[in-house]
Formats: sequence, structure tokens, C-alpha cells
Amino acid sequence: MKKILNISFLALLVSLIFATSCIGDLNTQPLNETDATSETAYKDEVSYLKSLGYIYGYWALASQNDAGSSDINVSDAGQSELCRMYMILNELSTDALKIIWGDNYINPIQYHKWTSADNEAIIAVYTRCMKGITLANEFLVRTTPEMLASRGHEAFQKTIDQYRAEARFNRALYYYLLMDFFGNPPFAMPENIGGDLPEQIGRVELFKWIESELKELSELSDMPNKGTVPYPRATKGSVWALLARMYLNAEVYTGTARWQDAKDAAAKVIGMGYKLHDNYHELFMQDNTTNGAAEEFIFAISYDKDQTQSWGGTTHLVSATLSDAANAAIGAAVVGEGQLINPENWNGYHVADDYVARFQLVNVKWGGEGFGYDRAASDKRAFFYNGGATKEFDNTTTDSGWRCWKFSGLYSDGHAISSSETNYKFSSIDFPIFRLPEMYLIYAEADARLNGGNVSDETAKGYIRQLRQRAGVDATTPSIMDLNWLLDERARELMWEGHRRVDLIRYGLFTSMQFPWTLKGGVPNGKIALPEFRTIYPIIISDLNANPKLVQNPGY
Repeated sequence: MKKILNISFLALLVSLIFATSCIGDLNTQPLNETDATSETAYKDEVSYLKSLGYIYGYWALASQNDAGSSDINVSDAGQSELCRMYMILNELSTDALKIIWGDNYINPIQYHKWTSADNEAIIAVYTRCMKGITLANEFLVRTTPEMLASRGHEAFQKTIDQYRAEARFNRALYYYLLMDFFGNPPFAMPENIGGDLPEQIGRVELFKWIESELKELSELSDMPNKGTVPYPRATKGSVWALLARMYLNAEVYTGTARWQDAKDAAAKVIGMGYKLHDNYHELFMQDNTTNGAAEEFIFAISYDKDQTQSWGGTTHLVSATLSDAANAAIGAAVVGEGQLINPENWNGYHVADDYVARFQLVNVKWGGEGFGYDRAASDKRAFFYNGGATKEFDNTTTDSGWRCWKFSGLYSDGHAISSSETNYKFSSIDFPIFRLPEMYLIYAEADARLNGGNVSDETAKGYIRQLRQRAGVDATTPSIMDLNWLLDERARELMWEGHRRVDLIRYGLFTSMQFPWTLKGGVPNGKIALPEFRTIYPIIISDLNANPKLVQNPGY
């Protein structure tokens, strides 16, 4: 079995999706007529693993049907998937991504003009996180010792206890997303299933609950250690990675900085034996599950073009940035003359030059042949192409700014997906939620925060040099690594992996006029201050209407 998601998906209880936090009102669709009932959902030991697999898989699945169907009411199923819209809300709202399509969610996010109604990216992330929590809560209700005994499944108890710990981690991660994106979401627990509507507990209290839950999981023998469960299931490394990220942003979430805790949590993960893969490009290739890249993945969302098909996930990251010309030009340079880098090109995603300028690119030229710079001599994390484009970004044309092909149709042996392959339109690249370099960067930034704004810990400097060595730019690593330089290094190392928005918020730059970027606030040069309420998204209207206990976030 390649991945947990290769298990056939469990059709959970019909009532499950309509139970927690007004879930029945969150623009949801009924499940299949063939869905399991309470009498059949947990008929044997394998059924419990299938249930757990569905909790994991809810990042990647738009429905239990084909990739063109969605179990929430949105106009495009592929644009309702959690992993895709997690990336969109985090990157499109910053300098890292520009999209020229006319879908109704795009310009409001890109220009920072979203409202509490009708933005499908916001609806998708909110709804899917709440449904993910519902899945976990339902699993916890159905797998108590009493429930197992009622089915005569006492012999499964030890195994199920481990599954329960993994479900709790997934629930904590979904809650982290809600805390980060929405500040003060409803707090739904198992007792709310079929009971009282959940209330909000506030961002600070939610932070405390997630922290407490994760610290308990880190001490439980039931939570798997690294290497004891198949990739990409969660382990104690995943638990501490989430804690490290939370502590790094604790001042944003609670008003109190936790720099030492961030450094300590990152150190715990680093000490667990994850390895920095020697080839950055292979981290984002079609075979990143098997080519060794996953050795630095602490937690990832699994994709397989033959098993977990989605127009979201990494499929959009591979296809949406390519035009016919870009596909052919990059393919010729990387794969071979007359070859494409991917069979599909949707021609919509771009990167403005002000973001690309953070990379060390050698001999940049516009409008000529090749990639527009000397790739061999440049930062190996730079996967850009500017052929036929203008440097000045214009959101009304496909021929301006840069294209990014970091996520590609390539395999490690150099060949690309061919249209002769089955399901060739879909990507098999796993999407990393946590990987080892983030822990290196957290460790270094926390050290700088504790020491006047500059990295002083030699171990931290060593971690950063490892990243720079892999990128081929170690010789240009400054002797003094300050906070601004570290922010740019995060932009280079973690591009399009869902980090940029919270990074800019943590640095106080997301809303600042002193940190402009192309089209910020809808202004071409981005020299505008955004209102502070834009650092979180609104609670969606349908949930507010369905649950009178909920209060909207300020500004909306």
C-alpha cells in the first residue's frame, strides 16, 4: 500500500456531516445513497482504519464521488478542496501569487476586499475545517471503549487508541487553521453532536486548548513515534511541528510572545531524525513519495493521480502556472526538445517581479529566450520563467510577470507526465504541511527574536547554511542573519507552501504601508495601508445565520 489514502474511502454515517456546529447549514450536500449506517460503518478492524483515512483525506477530497463533484455548494468542485484554498488564502492575499482568472473569489482575496458573504475560497476553508472537526469528533464518539465493547471489538482496543490519538491530532490541526484564518471560530466538541450548538471561546482560549491537546498527545504512548506508522500519517513529530509553528506566531494569536517555546519545539522535531533531502527540486516532483524527498516531510497531504484525483491539491499548482508557450519552452529546456513539462496548462497563476527579486537570480533578462536568467548559476529554489512577458505586472494579460514551475509534471528520472498515461491530468505530488526546513527557520528566527534581532546561536546558523548549501547560494549567506533577511529566506525556501500570509502578519508587514507589493489593496504599486481587521477572515454568513450564539469578527 503506497499511502493511507489508497484505502477505499469509508462512507461514514449520514448524520455525521449534519451534526456539529450547524454543519447541516454550511452549504453542504448529502452524502451518497450507498453511505454506511451506524450498523455497518464499524463492522471490523479495517473499518476503523478506513474511518481514520477519511479524516486524513478530507484535506484532499472534494467529495466521495469523482473529482468534478463537491459535497459543499460551490460553483467549482476543484476550487472547493481544502488544500487548494488553504494555499490560496495564504498566498494570494500576499505578494507571492497573482491570478488573472475571473472566478468570483479571486479578486476580493487578491485586492483585500473580501466580505463575509459569497467568497468561495473563504467558504471552502471554513466549511471543510468545520467538517473535518466533525469527522474527528464523530470518530472519537464511535470508538470509545464502551462502543467497542458493544460491538465485541475489545481486542482492537490498543490499535484503536492509536487511531484515536491520530484523529485528535487532525482535529487540533483543523482547529489551528480556523484559529489562524478566522480568529474566533465556533468550538465544537463531541458533546455538540446532536446536542447544543457550539459557542465561541475566543482566540486566546482556543490557542490554550490546542496547545494543551497537542502537549497531551506528545506524551501519550498511543500517539505514534516517527517511523512507526506508514507515511504520511501523523506522528509525534507532527505534533511538535504544529506546536513550533503555533509558538512562533503566539504573539499574533494571544498577544504574548513564546520565542523560547518555539525554539525548543523546533529543536524537538529536528532531533527526531528527519533528513534534509539533497535535491530541492525533487521535493515537488510527481514521485516525491518514493524518491527520498519525503524523508524531510513531517506531515503531508497525499495525492496520487490514480487514487486521489483532485482539481485542487497539487494539480492546480502544476497546471495553473503554465501557458502553451511556457510549457513548451520549459519542457524543451528541462525534458528535451519538443517535450512538455506537463500535459495540462491552465494559464492563470503568475508571480510579480517584486517577489521574485528576493531570489538570487543571475543575469536576468526580459523578453528573450530561455528562462529569463541563468538558472544554473542562480538559487536552485528559483523555478521561474518570463518568456514573452513584461517586467511590469499587468493583471489583465497572461504575458506579464513571472511563472513559477516549482511544482511540476516531472519525475526524478527526468521524464514528465505524458498524455498517454492514465489520469494524466492529475498530479501525484504530495503537498507538505510541515517539513524539516521550516523547523530550521523557526529555530533561527526564534533565536534572533531572543537576541536583539540577529541570529546568534551557531547551531541555528548551521541549519540555515544547510538550506543555503542545498540551494547553491551558501557563498552569499550573510555573516549577520537578521530578521528581515530570515523573512526573505522563508520566502525563498517555502514559496507557495502556505506560509507567506502569517509570516507577514507576524512581522507586522501585512497591513503596513511601509511594505508595499504589486496590487496590494487593489493599488498597482501597493503603497497602501490595509485595515487591521484584514489579518483574519470573517465567519461565514451561513454559520452566523444558523447559530445565534456566534458573533462576527470585527470589521465585517
